[in-house]
Amino acid sequence: MNVLVEPLELEKEAISFERVPTKIYKDANEASKVVAHEIAQIIRRKNAQGKPAVLGLATGSTPKKVYAELIQLYKNGELSFENVITFNLDEYYPMQPDAIQSYHRFMKEQLFDHVNIAPENCHIPTGTLPLEKLPIFCKEYEAQIEELGGLDIQILGIGRNGHIGFNEPGSLVNSRTRLMTLDITTRMDATGDFGSLAKVPRRAVTMGIKAIMEAKRVVLLAFGEHKAQVIKEAIEGPVSEKIPASYLQGHHNVRFILDEASASELSSRKKPWLLEEVVWDKTMVKKAVTNLALSLDKPILKLTNRDYNENGLSDLLANYGQAYDINLQVFQNLQHTITGWPGGKSLASDANRPERAFPAQKRVLIFSPHPDDDIISMGGTFQRLVDQGHDVHVAYQTSGNIAVADDEALRFIDFMDDFNSTFEIDNKIYKTLFDEARTFLSKKKDSEIDIPAVRYVKGLIRQGEAKATCRFVGIPATNVHFLNMPFYETGAVQKNPIGEPDIQIVSDIISEIKPHQIFAAGDLADPHGTHKVCLDAIFEAIERLKKESFMNDCWVWLYRGAWAEWDIHEIEMAVPMSPTQVLQKRHGIFKHQSQKDGVVFQGSDSREFWQRAEDRNQATAELYNKLGFAEYAAIEAFVRYHF
Repeated sequence: MNVLVEPLELEKEAISFERVPTKIYKDANEASKVVAHEIAQIIRRKNAQGKPAVLGLATGSTPKKVYAELIQLYKNGELSFENVITFNLDEYYPMQPDAIQSYHRFMKEQLFDHVNIAPENCHIPTGTLPLEKLPIFCKEYEAQIEELGGLDIQILGIGRNGHIGFNEPGSLVNSRTRLMTLDITTRMDATGDFGSLAKVPRRAVTMGIKAIMEAKRVVLLAFGEHKAQVIKEAIEGPVSEKIPASYLQGHHNVRFILDEASASELSSRKKPWLLEEVVWDKTMVKKAVTNLALSLDKPILKLTNRDYNENGLSDLLANYGQAYDINLQVFQNLQHTITGWPGGKSLASDANRPERAFPAQKRVLIFSPHPDDDIISMGGTFQRLVDQGHDVHVAYQTSGNIAVADDEALRFIDFMDDFNSTFEIDNKIYKTLFDEARTFLSKKKDSEIDIPAVRYVKGLIRQGEAKATCRFVGIPATNVHFLNMPFYETGAVQKNPIGEPDIQIVSDIISEIKPHQIFAAGDLADPHGTHKVCLDAIFEAIERLKKESFMNDCWVWLYRGAWAEWDIHEIEMAVPMSPTQVLQKRHGIFKHQSQKDGVVFQGSDSREFWQRAEDRNQATAELYNKLGFAEYAAIEAFVRYHF
């Protein structure tokens, strides 16, 4: 299965399930360029009329590529911001404008400092006023917008709880600009920027729903699988204060701009046969039948003609005949995905197995974006590949250093000091570096970016844990590779764009090992985006190397598990695990001690990573069981990427 999706050729807005005009693009890059050019068109039109363009802007990761494209248009001489006036949606309270997490600072760094906009034309809610003065500020903020004739366009993102701006669930449609108490989901999603939940502000100043609804044009952007469920609720669900973004269903000129990942839960993607004629190829049949079986809580082989006809699949019956024949085809297809031999089984026919039997011993390269993704997402398969005699290598793409708590780093430094003191080891280079790290940590301000010395110490901690896991699984130290891709080493959650050095590093390790199998993280629900960047680097490296002779024998498998799992119809290799193997995987995850008992970037999921992994693997096994297959303790799932 090729998981890369081509852009949509047709725009379909008159869809019965979707209550908001929606446009879906291949990826965030393509979507962001479209939005940036719409903004540019508004600016040019207003300039031609001799009027200022009044823009409502948003912060967060979603609009960054929009701003980058606007900057590029300005640098190319295609756009001027001289007659542009902006109003941002929100700001944390309290918050100093020069703080790392401040939206004042964000807008300066992401847009304002790079274009010719006058500072006095940039308006952002304040996070510094005394409480008693905020109501007057909020009224004046809206009054300024009204005096200018209203917002020509309002750009929005969406929170996983459905908030727009910081209008949290419960916000009313007539709410105005005000101080808002933040929902726990919003605060937990912000822990990456602040370092811990305790440091995330509990309140924010936000433009109200009514002010947003009064904009002449509203464009909401959403990218990534972690936004898919709330997008479905906002677009297809009822208008409700529980999902503030659903109010936009009542706006006269709104559009949701999505990528394929964020649109994945929409009915037009989940059940396209209910909306239009589809091509009933093998993939679509598998998707429809598994969906039908699960929705009716029936094993596949018990589905009837009536089940098909009553659930919008009469066309499928017309094309293929009896339900029994279709059921058998899909059942056998799924049955052939299940294997206890992820590297192939040399003493058996591979006609109905997902992997080739030969070569009997394969060179396997597992790419792990962070130092624990390998064991978390495919630990059972990892162990099987080693136990079954394959030459397994692991390439850790980033150091993962920002996910180590400060006290863990100090504990490591203290250990090294005690060790060197006990054995009278005098290393001036070590002492200088570790003293620098300790001094910085003792004075570190909230969410201050770690200096290189601290990042080095934290990287050593995670590197040691990764080595411990590999020893536990049984691969030699010579097969463990730390790539330390440069894009990651910013010291902050926000990373640099992928660059040529990153791609070259990945290309080099593939060329060195010449693998028969590559396993890579396709877990694009990762809210921090590291998995996506790491995967992009792998795809680009493969594209450059695909003409090399050794690549003719290379298959690429994509795993998930840390943040989400493949849909059942997508799975092309399912590796079952016994209760003993589940426990063994758990112990492998435990080797990453810095990620236990309080993860720095916990996200909204309070479970530890070993719990998340087990729950997802067990859920996959339960799906297979519901569809009529044997009952396994857990299953790890993979999709093949065809290059």
